[in-house]
Amino acid sequence: MLQRAGRPGAMPAAVVEYKGCKEGYRCGYCASERGKVSAGMWAHSMTVQDYQDLIDRGWRRSGKCVYKPIMNQTCCPQYTIRCQALRFQASKSHKKVLKKMLKFISKGDVSKVASEHDEPMDSHIEDAVACEFACKSGSHISQSELTPLSEDHTERVESEEQDAGETKEEVNVQKVESGSLQICTDKDTPVPGEPSRSTKIVHAPPKPGKGADLSKPPCRKAKDIRKERKLQKLLQNQMCTLGGSQLQTEDQVFLLQNSKSKTNQPKTIEDFVFVSLPDDAQHKLEVRVVRSSPPSSQFKATFQESYQVYKRYQMVIHKDPPDKPTINQFTRFLCDSPLEAENAPNGPECGYGSFHQQYWLDGKIIAVGVIDILPYCVSSVYLYYDPDYSFLSLGVYSALREIAFTRQLHEKAPDLCFYYMGFYIHSCPKMRYKGQYRPSDLLCPETYVWTPIEQCLPLLEHSKYCRFNKDMKAVDEGRVKELGRVRVLHKRTIMPYSVYKKGRKGPSDEASVQQYASLVGQTCSERMLLFRS
Repeated sequence: MLQRAGRPGAMPAAVVEYKGCKEGYRCGYCASERGKVSAGMWAHSMTVQDYQDLIDRGWRRSGKCVYKPIMNQTCCPQYTIRCQALRFQASKSHKKVLKKMLKFISKGDVSKVASEHDEPMDSHIEDAVACEFACKSGSHISQSELTPLSEDHTERVESEEQDAGETKEEVNVQKVESGSLQICTDKDTPVPGEPSRSTKIVHAPPKPGKGADLSKPPCRKAKDIRKERKLQKLLQNQMCTLGGSQLQTEDQVFLLQNSKSKTNQPKTIEDFVFVSLPDDAQHKLEVRVVRSSPPSSQFKATFQESYQVYKRYQMVIHKDPPDKPTINQFTRFLCDSPLEAENAPNGPECGYGSFHQQYWLDGKIIAVGVIDILPYCVSSVYLYYDPDYSFLSLGVYSALREIAFTRQLHEKAPDLCFYYMGFYIHSCPKMRYKGQYRPSDLLCPETYVWTPIEQCLPLLEHSKYCRFNKDMKAVDEGRVKELGRVRVLHKRTIMPYSVYKKGRKGPSDEASVQQYASLVGQTCSERMLLFRS
C-alpha cells in the first residue's frame, strides 16, 4: 500500500481540470501548421498510480499539464513505447557508447566527434508546447477551492513531522564493484508487474525466415568456439597425465561449464557501468537522483547550475534564442510535477514520484535526466546536457543508465520492471530511434493492449495510424460504463457526477465529462476528482 509523504496544505489524492480537445495547431514533427490534435488537462495533484494508469492509456505529462494525442485525427500519431528493462540486451552500437564513456573516464582520450543518431529520449520540446496549447495558460483556481471541506487535517501535522527529516530525498548511484547488482535476465521468466488487464502483451509466432529461430541456441563467435576447444583439449591432457581423481575431474568439469557460460553470456549494461576503475582514472563520473517535486534540499542547492545546463542545451542543440529558455519555462516544464511523493515498504528506497537524475563529471553537472518513478516503471520525461560533451553520446548513454536504474529499482520493488520512453513516432524518421531499445512494446491506441514492436512496424509502414490488437472483437476493457460514477469536486464537495448533474444550473456539460471519462478510463475517472466550477 502506497503512503503519501504529504505536505502542509496537501490536496486530496488527485484533482484535475479537463481542458478539452484542441485541434488545428502546429506540429513540430512534420511542420504541419494545423495538423496537431490532442486533449489536455491541468493536474493540480496526482498519485503515482493515477499517472501510471494514465500513461497506460496513452497520456503523458509536461510539468503539470497532462495531454493525450487524439491518435486517429492528429497528423503524427504518437504511440506510447516501453522497453522490457529486465530482458534488455545492449546492441553493438549501445556497447560502443558505453565503452566510449568508460574509456573517457579511465584514460581521458576519446574522439570528440558528436555521434550520429544520438537522440535523448524526449529531446524535442514540441510536445511540451503542444501541451501548453492544450492546457491554455494553466490554472488560476485558488488552493482553497481545491481543498474539500471533509479533508482530514491530521495528515498535515504528520507531514510536517515527516518533512523535518529529509532522509529519502536523494540516492547517490556511484561506482560499485562489478557484480554487486543481481539482475534477472532469464528470458524464460514471464515479465511480472503488468499494470492492469489492459496491459497484457499479444504474442504471435515468428514467421518462417524472419527473426531469430528461438528453437536453436544463440549464435556463437568463432573465437569463443576456438577458446572452448582449446580448453577442452587442455583439460583432457591434464586428466590423462594426472590420472584424474574424482575431485579433480569434478573441478575440471565445473571449470569447463563455467567457461561455457561466460563465453555464451553477452555483457550487460552493468558490466560497463558498475565496473572498478583504475586508481589513476582521469575523470570521476557520479550519478545522483534528487527529488524535484517537492524539491529536496539537494535539488534547491543545484537548481541554478542545472538551469544553466538546460539553457545552453536549448540554445545550442535546439537553436532557441537567448531570451527563450527562461527560468519560468524550465520550472514549468521540467521541475513542476503533479505527482505526490509516495513511499511503500516494498518500494524503492528513494520513493515514488518525480526526480532529476544528475550526471556529475569532476564536480560539475554535465547532464540531467528528468524522470518519474512509478509503481511499474521508470518513465523518461526529458534530457538536457552540456553541448560541450556531445561527443560522449549522452542521449544514448543516459537512456542506458536509466534502463540500468530501472533494473536496480526492481531489486527492491519487484513490480517495477519497465522503462517507458515516451512516444514512438513512426511517421517521423528522426523519432524512430526509440525502437532500437529491444525488447519493446507499443500501446494499441484502441484497446490499450501492449504489442511487441516487431509486430507493429510492418503495419506502420502501410498506415501511420494503426490498431495493433489483431483481435477485432477486442474492446477497451477500461472504457467508461457508468458516467454517473465519475468523481467530481464542486464547491469543495466531493460527489459523483450523477449528483452534480442534478443540481447543475446552466447548459449541460455532459459531453465534456463524457469525453474526459472516455479518455482517462473508468478506473481513473472514479478515483481522480474532476474539478467543476
